[in-house]
Amino acid sequence: MKYIVFILFTVMTNAAAQLMLKQGMMSLGPISFEGTNPLIKLLQIVFSPWVFLGLCTFVISMASHLYVLSKVELSFAYPFLSLAYVAVAIFAYFVFREDLNGWRIAGIACICVGTVLIAQSGRGHEDQSASITPDKIQANEIVR
Repeated sequence: MKYIVFILFTVMTNAAAQLMLKQGMMSLGPISFEGTNPLIKLLQIVFSPWVFLGLCTFVISMASHLYVLSKVELSFAYPFLSLAYVAVAIFAYFVFREDLNGWRIAGIACICVGTVLIAQSGRGHEDQSASITPDKIQANEIVR
């Protein structure tokens, strides 16, 4: 549980990147590749300010996630990324005036409950590994 701050930083930077990408694509308008070189169009998209900032934020999020993966189990850390869906839905409601209906709220609640259950499982794993003493390990090896 001591790496939860880094996990939540990863989640929030991931969500922020999504919001920046959305803002960037809204500022560009509908994308069309008709009559243009696709490579030039792609470069225009990537280097538009909001999209570029969103991509850079994704890199920061990925670096944070790699750090987290070096410290905790993947099956513990990865499900927390679903909280990015929660953050994006809430911020998109307020920033972009996107719909947040009953079904989405129910889905968000399920994600939150699942994440809490996973967080609790991580706490038990740390407590269990911390309670193993050298005497218990030696006795366990003798039994094998």
